[in-house]
Amino acid sequence: MPTALFAPLTLPGGAVLPNRVAKAAMEESMASTGQLPGHTLRELYRAWSAGGAGLLITGNVMVHDSAVTGPAAVVLDEHSPLEPFRQWADAAYSDGTKVWMQINHPGRQVTADLPGVAWAPSAVGVELGRTSRLFARPVAMTNQQIADTIDRFVTTARRAQDAGFDGVEIHAAHGYLLSQFLSPLSNKRTDEWGGSLENRARLLTRIAQEIRAAVRPEFAVAVKLNSADFQRGGFDTDDARAVIDMLAPLGVDLVELSGGSYESPAMTGRPADGRTQAREAYFLELAQDLATTSPVPLMLTGGILRRHVAEQVLAGRVDVVGMGTALAIDPQLPNKWRISATAKASPAPIRIADKAIASAASMARVREQLRRIARGRTPRSSKWPRLALAKETLRLVRDRRRYASWLHSRKQDPEARELNTTGGGAQAADLLR
Repeated sequence: MPTALFAPLTLPGGAVLPNRVAKAAMEESMASTGQLPGHTLRELYRAWSAGGAGLLITGNVMVHDSAVTGPAAVVLDEHSPLEPFRQWADAAYSDGTKVWMQINHPGRQVTADLPGVAWAPSAVGVELGRTSRLFARPVAMTNQQIADTIDRFVTTARRAQDAGFDGVEIHAAHGYLLSQFLSPLSNKRTDEWGGSLENRARLLTRIAQEIRAAVRPEFAVAVKLNSADFQRGGFDTDDARAVIDMLAPLGVDLVELSGGSYESPAMTGRPADGRTQAREAYFLELAQDLATTSPVPLMLTGGILRRHVAEQVLAGRVDVVGMGTALAIDPQLPNKWRISATAKASPAPIRIADKAIASAASMARVREQLRRIARGRTPRSSKWPRLALAKETLRLVRDRRRYASWLHSRKQDPEARELNTTGGGAQAADLLR
């Protein structure tokens, strides 16, 4: 048995992870009616909890009901009923693993056909060539909107604690709102929220500081951070090192390293500028470099499929190995690693030249496998990515209609909001699953 992988890890705040293998966040897009976790998400996390990972990090949970990464995203705000979230946490705990909620705001990375808002540090849109038109044109945030966003993150973290989660992970990577503030390519502000790296990091550090003050000391507070954006002139490894140093005195327990954004999807092994390659542990060299000086435990996510690669990550002074796609192919992989050095997950390659479409197809194929796991079926790693993307496109039409109706009723109808607050939405979610 590989001792390092399955040794416990004590975090700075005192929380203990039972081993060094983590299920990294994936955007499941499985919210039930009311943008709540329902039966499908519970069963998916029940399967992962039995797989042997020491930590499960949920996919995106939105802090703002009018700003979601997709129409089937889970939302947890001041009006959400807590019981569905308690049930979700309980399902993930069923085999003793720890569970953290990833909390996020998409900023400008929202599609043009969704209702709600498209906020960004500056009015700089997502640039994807001919597919740029699919994204909403963002507006620069006011100081009041920034203050409200900080409050939303704190509220979601506090309510995650109340629901029984062990911690939260603040998503500041992959081109979402906090990552947009960090990048000089998308943040052109000249006030206290832009310009120098200290100013560009201010929104992230303020959120981390206020969450830490609002939760128990043993409740973990983590941050997901790009090791680099993989866009020339963007957020780079030296910036990441400086931000980690800023986060350390704020009581952050762990920094997860990834990379890329919608514009340069390095998190799928397809960066725009070629400074990483499609292989296992995409960001290993960058993580090893950052680990030499990091005052905070680090977690590395990106393409890890085999045990010896995971052990190589830990040998590079990274503390936790994060896996996403591998656990969508085989949720039992950590248990298999305990007894076999050769067990691995083998996703079929994506053979689509357009990087944006390839990234979308890759994520659609992963989500198709997650639905199979939730139904108690065996994942199929050879699932055709174009077919998965086509099916997901049709599903989005239904989900978009449902989300728009929910958001409208929530904003306009006090009785609908009361239904959500008292938990009626959760009951409807299970009836309609």
